[in-house]
Amino acid sequence: MTVQQNALELTQAIRKAQAAPSFDPRFASLEKSTFSQSSSPTSGLTYYDLEAGAKLLFPVLTPLRNSIPRVSGKGGVQAAWRAITAINSNGVRIGVSGGNRGAVAAVTTKDFVAAYKGIGIETSVDFEAQYAGQNFDDIRALAAQTGLESLMIGEEAMILGGNTSMSLGATATPTLAASTSGGALATGTLSVICVALTLDGLMNSSVVAGVQASITRTNADASVDTFGGGAAQKSANATVAVTGPSGSVTASVATSRGSFGYAWYWGAAGSETLGAITTINSVAITANAAGTQTAASLPSADWSSNSLAFDGLLTQALLPGSGANVVVQPTGFAGAGTPLTADGSGGVVEIEAVLEANWDLYRLSPDEVWVSSQEANNISKKILAGGASGAQRFIFDAKQDAIGGGVMVTTYKNKYSLAGAKSLDIKIHPNMPPGTMLFLTRKLPYPLANVGNVVQVRTRQDYYQIEWPLRARRYEYGVYADQVLQHFFPPSMSVITNIGNG
Repeated sequence: MTVQQNALELTQAIRKAQAAPSFDPRFASLEKSTFSQSSSPTSGLTYYDLEAGAKLLFPVLTPLRNSIPRVSGKGGVQAAWRAITAINSNGVRIGVSGGNRGAVAAVTTKDFVAAYKGIGIETSVDFEAQYAGQNFDDIRALAAQTGLESLMIGEEAMILGGNTSMSLGATATPTLAASTSGGALATGTLSVICVALTLDGLMNSSVVAGVQASITRTNADASVDTFGGGAAQKSANATVAVTGPSGSVTASVATSRGSFGYAWYWGAAGSETLGAITTINSVAITANAAGTQTAASLPSADWSSNSLAFDGLLTQALLPGSGANVVVQPTGFAGAGTPLTADGSGGVVEIEAVLEANWDLYRLSPDEVWVSSQEANNISKKILAGGASGAQRFIFDAKQDAIGGGVMVTTYKNKYSLAGAKSLDIKIHPNMPPGTMLFLTRKLPYPLANVGNVVQVRTRQDYYQIEWPLRARRYEYGVYADQVLQHFFPPSMSVITNIGNG
């Protein structure tokens, strides 16, 4: 058989098979491939296209830690300083009669102390993890890096709202009001309990996971620490009759200084379950509680302060006698609260009042205000809707085929300043709770004040790392610091809390 005849016969057989598929022994070897692509990326003779080096996809946002100066301490167990807080505090008139001396002026002094606190966190790497990570990443270096970054993230939250000095006490008993509409509550008696939360308590609580009251922690060396998780003593329960099936209830509680959140438990008396966490002192209850933690599981004690923390900026401002200007928004409509108010002139009533008080009381002009994303948005809305179009500046691009939307207010003009109008920077903080604003003054305007840094971190020992001796087939690392936050003039801070969203 010639080559041409063989090729012709083969072509005819292929066409026949395509027209009416049937088994032909000459094509048996084509039924299966020797190698085929695996359906799994990790099995078969398939290359695993993995880029070397782990991607570190987590935020390390520490704006206060980054901007606050760090200075070295000189030993001891606490940082201590003294200040003259007023001169001629007895109001002596300065006029003198001929040949006579003037009256003696009094000065007011105050002593300040702040105990040093240790901060630290541990990481570890099993021997097998190191073996497995060869040619991919340096697992031991990653453990040290992530330990330091974790410590910095925790330090940032403590700088903002650490609380070792302010106990919230017992949460006030809620005030309830029922409605026959607005919800899905059935007919019955509803019992409500509230727990006030510090910033630490708010940050580490959720409806799903519950509220942390007393925390008992076993450390890497098997030692045990017990400290407060930021929850005040739970309130007494309040009850109200509900008419269903579309009943609803509003609950409010008296605000407590140092509270940045409120956990609400409701249900049958004795079986109240966590259903909401708010950043204002009220809640609208429209359905059965969705959480699982019961109020009965919480201790009947105040665990709001943390003996292992130092006082942060918010706590130092809110401490009784601090001199800081603290504004608490009224309860307003339960569940909605009282939002900021536009003044109709391109400003915000509450911010104007704080800036004016800073000037009137201390001749101060704050440099920056730290807010949550919620308040940053609300401030922008109030200003842009305030009717002061003459105060707005628009820049038009020459491009005719594109237009950008969205306007964000990033500064606020403070008219209460000796040097004339001054810009107040509006900054979003990753840990600032909705409903709170913190005003800071970075430099005192007083001549010869002998204050280099208004606020600073004083360290007995700045960041250091320990690689612990081997006690198992595991590398163990600890990253630590020993420090305290000093604010030399708390009256230069101002706080607005309990702000409703809107």
